[in-house]
Formats: sequence, structure tokens, C-alpha cells
Amino acid sequence: MTINLTDIFNLKDSVIYNPDNFKSVSKVSIDSRTMKKNSLYVALKGNRYDGHNFVDDAIAKGASSIMINRNRLKNFKDVDCTIITVPNTTYAYGELASAYRRKFKGEVISITGSNGKTTTKEILATILSEKYKTQKTEANNNNHIGIPKTILATKRTTEKLVLEHGTNHFDEIKYTANIAKPDYAIITNVGDSHLEYLIDRDGVFKEKNALFAETLKNGGTIFVNNDDPIIKYETRSVKRKITFGFKGKPNIKGRLNGFTSEGRTKLSVEYSSKKIAAELPLYGISNAKNTLASVGVAMHLGVPSGKIKSGINKVKQVKGRLYVEQFTNLTLIDDTYNSNPASMEAAIDLLKRIKTHSTKTLIIGDMFELGADAELIHAKLSQLILGSKIQNIFMHGKLMENLSNALQNKKVNSKHFATRRLLKVFIDENNFDNQIILIKGSRGMQMEEFVEQIRSKAK
Repeated sequence: MTINLTDIFNLKDSVIYNPDNFKSVSKVSIDSRTMKKNSLYVALKGNRYDGHNFVDDAIAKGASSIMINRNRLKNFKDVDCTIITVPNTTYAYGELASAYRRKFKGEVISITGSNGKTTTKEILATILSEKYKTQKTEANNNNHIGIPKTILATKRTTEKLVLEHGTNHFDEIKYTANIAKPDYAIITNVGDSHLEYLIDRDGVFKEKNALFAETLKNGGTIFVNNDDPIIKYETRSVKRKITFGFKGKPNIKGRLNGFTSEGRTKLSVEYSSKKIAAELPLYGISNAKNTLASVGVAMHLGVPSGKIKSGINKVKQVKGRLYVEQFTNLTLIDDTYNSNPASMEAAIDLLKRIKTHSTKTLIIGDMFELGADAELIHAKLSQLILGSKIQNIFMHGKLMENLSNALQNKKVNSKHFATRRLLKVFIDENNFDNQIILIKGSRGMQMEEFVEQIRSKAK
């Protein structure tokens, strides 16, 4: 698949200088450091960098054409290659990805949700790879830049493309879904995430539902989590859907068959006349839900049961997402990638289920983007913690002061640390042997630093 001159002419308000020198390109790059010969370089202007500053580097490394913002043309009059000017390179980059997507003959499976979308993407892509040539969203490329980047990197021979769509503002998924044109879509769940901008769960669903709407508009099929009351209700009249869940009678039925002492889940899935059972390489009920969705999609797409099971066995834990490490003297759960009330509940549930050590310790930081009720939501964590028989709770962050106050005079060892330095000193000076330790907090809290401290002490 290539981007040709017609695709460039079709970009809104584009102007091409030296069009006779333009050659169709199969590589489009926004990073001059990874430039390949005969590629198109798109100079994006972000909050922290301006790609226009690296045009010369891109040309030196082989770019045969460059795309720049129209108002920057005067800076590149002496450039000896095809120049494409557009009003805004970010939007034009999305248009290029749309053109590329129209040429893609494989199927696109898009995933979003308040929790579990990254893990579901990883599980599904791993399973699909057992039968199909599969590509997926890499790293955290799930936004208005990452989705086009992933699509433009898709190989012609790819049969299944698994995309992750992230959001924290209204209309972001509408934009990326319009580019992706999914054949299938999954919303893992609707929870209290990004409430600072999406207001409430109805707002969260409205934003996520843009993925379903685009998929259905293009004749695709949606996978509906029947255990999520909002998703189930809002899709009740949709005809082109396949339901999955643990409750009731969904099309794809999951069953929890117990847990190992290390907290691994035993899961079985039934769809139509097919059934598989497996012990998951991942931890926690939340990952059982992610696996159920992934297995259901794979079954629908014709992956044989044996290949699904071999795919499940190849799934790797994702660092920062309920990532469990067993050391000689302790068990460490790293769930530091991000945090919201639902993922906090899932992480604490896993902490409760692991039986490798009797003492449970929670080291947690603030949950961000919870809107006006943030203080109350943090305080209410006390009910969850006190019901989970956790002995030690160590907190950091301004919002966690609300939880600390709620735990005062309760039968639990709790302590709030006003600064990172104080928490670091505390970890250095104390013994965590024979404990199961869960570390969690929102991305901005950088709780992974404390994971490294504990890991160093355990080795």
C-alpha cells in the first residue's frame, strides 16, 4: 500500500510544490530519527516539540517529500524535494491515515473502555496471531496521533489490525474511529474515568459509544459487555451485536472456575457449540473479563479452540498493569500505569486473593481526573480497604489525605506521607519480608519509582 499523488491532492486545502518530483511512498514518518529513504516526513507541531525544526534532518536521512504547515513555507524555500503545505499537519496526518485505511484489505478490530483496553488489545492480538497475520497498537499510541501512526505502519499482508482507542475529552474517539473505520468494536466497560472532562458515566459512555456508532455506520459488528449495565441498556435495540459476559445468557458465556494460590484465574468460555477452558497467565478477575472478551472475538473470527488456548498460553503480563512478581521473600503487584476507582477495586481484589503471604500491604497514590467528587471518592476507598483485611496502607498525594483521615482510629496500620522523599525514606528503612505488596496510583504520581525500590530490596 502506498500514498500516491492523488491522495496528496485530495488532502483538504493542500498545495504541492514540485509535484513532478513526487514519488509514491509506502512510509510516512513524524520522527526524523527513524526516517527511511524515499519516505514522506510530516512535521507535526505539539505542545513540547515542533517537527518543523527537524525537516533538514529528515531530508538528510532520505525523506523524498515533506509536509509542513502553510504558514511555515517561507522557512523552506531552498529545500530540494517535494513540499506539501496544509493548514494543519496534524489533521492532514489523520487524512493520510484515512486514505491508507481505505486501501487496507484486512479487518480492523477497535477497542476502548474505562479499564482493560490495553490488556484486552494485547490478549486479542496474541490469540489472533495464532491464525492470522496480525498487527496491533504499540506502546501507548492510542490517541489522535497514535491511531494514524499505527494505521500508516500497517503492512499490506496484515489480515487483522487490533487498535486501542484512548480518550479523556469529548469527540476524541469520534475522530479516531472515523479514521479507523472498524469492522468490529469492543467497549470493555464504562467507569469513573476522566470525569474531570467527561463529567459522569453517561458522559463516559457517550464518548466511548462513538466507536460503536462508527462501526455500525460502516456495516460492522459490535461486541457488547452484557455485565456492564450502561452498555447493555444503551445497546438494547442494536441488531448487529454479539454479547459477552459472566451473568445471564449472553452469546459468549464466561465462567470463573476458581483461583490458584498465586491468584491466577481459571476460566472457561462457551460460544455457539465451542468451549474452551484455561488457567490464565494473567492475574485478577479484571483480566478474566479482558480474556473473555478477547476469546469471544477470536472464536467469532474463526480461530480454532486449540489455537486460542495456545495463544492464551503465550500472553505476557503487561508491566504496570496488575503485573505480579514472585520473589523469595515477598510478592509484588505493580499496577502503577494508571488508577481510577474501578481499577483500584480490581487491584485490591487481586491483593485479597493471593495467598502466598499472610500480610497484605497497599502503597497508593492519588487518582486523577475524577472531577468535583474526587475528595469523596478517595475517602470512600476506606470502605473497600477495611473490608479486604489489608493490614498496612501507606499513602502519598494530596487527595489521599482524604483516605488517610477516613482510616483514622480504624484497626489498620495506615500512614500518609506528605512528600515522595518521606515515602522513599520509609521504604528504605523498613522490612517488607513475607508480605504481598500492591503499588498503585495515577500516571502522574509516578508510583513506579516505589516499585523499583521494593524490587531492589527483594533481590
